[in-house]
Amino acid sequence: MKWLRRCLLLIVVLVVLLLGWWFVGGDHRPTSPAKSAVTAATLHDPALIARGEYLTTLGDCAGCHTAQGGARLAGGRSLATPFGNIPVPNITPDRNTGLGDWSFEDFWQALHVGKGRHGELLYPAFSYTSYTKVTHDDALAIFAYLQSLAPVHQPAPSLALNFPYSVRKSLTAWRALYFREGVFKPDPAQSVQWNRGAYLVQGLGHCNECHAARDSLGGTSGDRHLTGGQIPMQNWYAPDLSTQQNGGLQGWSAQDIVDLLKTGRSAKGVAFGPMADVVATSTQHMSDDDLQAVAIYLQSLPPRMLPPEEPQLFNARTIVQQGEKIYTQHCADCHGKDGRGVAGAYPPLDGNSSVTEPTGLNATRMVLLGGFAPVTAANPRPYSMPPFAQQLSDSDVSAVVSYMRRSWTNNASVVRPEDVSRYRHTPID
Repeated sequence: MKWLRRCLLLIVVLVVLLLGWWFVGGDHRPTSPAKSAVTAATLHDPALIARGEYLTTLGDCAGCHTAQGGARLAGGRSLATPFGNIPVPNITPDRNTGLGDWSFEDFWQALHVGKGRHGELLYPAFSYTSYTKVTHDDALAIFAYLQSLAPVHQPAPSLALNFPYSVRKSLTAWRALYFREGVFKPDPAQSVQWNRGAYLVQGLGHCNECHAARDSLGGTSGDRHLTGGQIPMQNWYAPDLSTQQNGGLQGWSAQDIVDLLKTGRSAKGVAFGPMADVVATSTQHMSDDDLQAVAIYLQSLPPRMLPPEEPQLFNARTIVQQGEKIYTQHCADCHGKDGRGVAGAYPPLDGNSSVTEPTGLNATRMVLLGGFAPVTAANPRPYSMPPFAQQLSDSDVSAVVSYMRRSWTNNASVVRPEDVSRYRHTPID
């Protein structure tokens, strides 16, 4: 059925593509904003550059545009997607391989409209679906900062997408389905803080790019805003971000959110996996005002519908009883028999969104491979969790994770041994 759905969606794409094929081509550059005439003096303004550095950090640009062991923001790596690999460009001001010959109008077009310097459609691995909300003034500051960097000569890897995704004009159909151009507009009914938080989360922070489920064409629908989803090719689940009833962060206070983003840990849990990288390279550097604004916005997300309980095809009680024995032997000394952990050291498992997220993926992979919190200025020596892949069988991991997901106040579904086996043999990006 999965392949049938993908084939039907592909047929829709091809039909839309054929209808729009002859209407797309050439350098269709959008009309730049009235303020887009940028002088060299403007780009060399120290205050503008400093603000751009902060905004670039908020956008976590280095997280994608820096290869492991490579120069910061010089690209040189590829992003793996379900459709093939997409090269990440160099955004230092090198004239041959970076942004050295780009004007601000070129940069604005890429960020706001999702089109390259010559009008080519950009692949949405570059999150222009979120960055379109960035204001003209913030975009200018980011561009000024990038142009202030030392140029690094670093060619991008080759595009390695499968057909028909390798045909750029096929993005015409994708954009029609999933992209809505437009700068963020403040809601006059909300506070200044709420609007700042909404702007950061929806725009520069591009949180929805990970924290929403994607369909077989790699798109997200408007009704899935921050509702959680598995991150493609990374094999981690980014949780729902609502703090209201049935939300992934149900019961989190504003301070809990601020603490996690600032230090990597909070009274409710610790950042692991891809989120640990985001905290280390981006959110720990946010101002206190911006952290509070993000927390206020996330607390305004609506309650969620309780998902239907999946039928258990095997004896859940038996597997949980087995898991309790394994938990007592391997986990209780740190996380406590009551699942409350130790404040400042070992995170609680009771009510922990990484434990109770819908798939069981995060807890399973952490039991198998260990958990490593980010090193931050406020938490320079974080505790880590050892891996148990060599000590525990698939059945053992299934049992202990199921026990954690169904004990104390937790009431999530059990995890099956075959799921553990699949996760055990799937690499993490």
